[in-house]
This record gives sequence, C-alpha cells and structure tokens, in this order.
Amino acid sequence: MKLPTNPFLAAIRAGQPQVGLWLSLSSPFAAEAVAGAGFDWVMLDMEHAPNELASVLGQLQVFAAYGTTALVRPDWNDPVKVKRLLDIGAPGLLFPMVQSAAEAGAAVAACRYPPRGIRGVSGTTRANRFGRITDYFARVEQETAVLVQVETRAALAVAGEIGGTEGVDGVFFGPSDIAADLGLLGQPMHEAVWAQILPAARALMAQGVAVGTLVFDVTFARRLTDEEGFTFVACGVDTSILARGADALLRGMKG
Repeated sequence: MKLPTNPFLAAIRAGQPQVGLWLSLSSPFAAEAVAGAGFDWVMLDMEHAPNELASVLGQLQVFAAYGTTALVRPDWNDPVKVKRLLDIGAPGLLFPMVQSAAEAGAAVAACRYPPRGIRGVSGTTRANRFGRITDYFARVEQETAVLVQVETRAALAVAGEIGGTEGVDGVFFGPSDIAADLGLLGQPMHEAVWAQILPAARALMAQGVAVGTLVFDVTFARRLTDEEGFTFVACGVDTSILARGADALLRGMKG
C-alpha cells in the first residue's frame, strides 16, 4: 500500500484555489453533516475550540470517506501534540502565532523525522494504516502540509522570511489578531487591516508562497481567490453558520 497524494497540498502547490470551512463544534456528528457539502478543505480548530485528540480523531475518520481534506490547527507548536496529531493521520497542520523564521522552522521540525526534525517515530499508527503503507517514511514529509499563521504587525514585517522558511507550504493571515494589534479589536474587515495584509500577501505570492486566510464575507472571499491570488480561503465557521441560521429562523417566525 502506498501513501496517497495530499490533494490540498497538490492543489495549492499548483496555484489552484481551495475553498475551506472552519470547524469549531468539535463533534464528529457535526463534521459529518458538513462533510457532504464538498468543501475542498476544512480546518479542525484546537486553538479556539474545545477539540481534543479524541474529537479530532473522530472528525478525521469522518472526512476520510469524503473528498474534503481535513487539516488541524493545534493550539500551539507543542512538538508532543504535533507528533500525536500526525500519528492519528492529520494531513496538514496550521501553526498559530508564528512570529519569525525561527519559529516557522521549529514548526517544520516538529513535523519532520530525524535527522531533519524532531518528530518521534512509531511504526504502527493510523497515519501509516498501522504499518501497511510501505513508503510512509519516505514520502510523508512531502505529503504533509505545514502552514504557518501570521497574526501581528511584527510578523507581517518579516512575512517574507517566515514564508521562505524551508518546509513551509503556505502562510495564513489572521485578520482578527492583526486587527487587534492595530487597535481595531473586533474589526477584521477594516480597510486598515487589509491595507497591511494585501501587500504582504502579494510579496509572498511573488516569492512563490501560497497564501490563505479566513473571512466571513463570501464576496470578499471570492475577491481574494479570483482577483488577489489567494490559494486557500475559508469563508465561514460552523458555529457561526449554526448561530446565524438559528437567529434568522427565529426572526422569520417572530417577524
């Protein structure tokens, strides 16, 4: 048995836009309701959602039956947690709050086996189909997406160095945290925020680095993919879809 190609990673390397959805409900059952929609990728969030290893595993198992690539955002670059997430078969990780090329390099190292990194070795994991994937060790590095998150003015200033770090597959801009750092807490769509993000994104794309983000405005999300060249853009969060849908339903009944 051979290690499958990571479709998300192949697509962003080829410059093909990938539309995503954030998942924070931390439930395999909720994930299954979303899986049939056909998003290119989803992000299982451990930073701002009550996901733990078992809930992430259940969601990865759900998406294994669908064409959607399920990525994971750990709450931090904890090499022990990274090792466990990769062992349960996460095909890619998004590392939050990366502030420098050195921190980006540490994220890459957590995903690499020695001598190129520090990932611990186990021969029988879900990731290698319990030892059945014969080329796992030879190919897993090239099939694991390593994405890093730029979320502050300091990180924006060195985004080119962060994105140029060997082993980094893409840079994700966090508009909410950038907004907060600019004194615009709660205003991720403020024009001042995007006046910071877009030039940095364009410079990264000129370096050949894939860039992505999360926004709630579908029109703006389409502008990012269709006009600005972003290759992985999430256009919503499951919790927000549920909350806004419930609000709209009740307004309709009481209207």
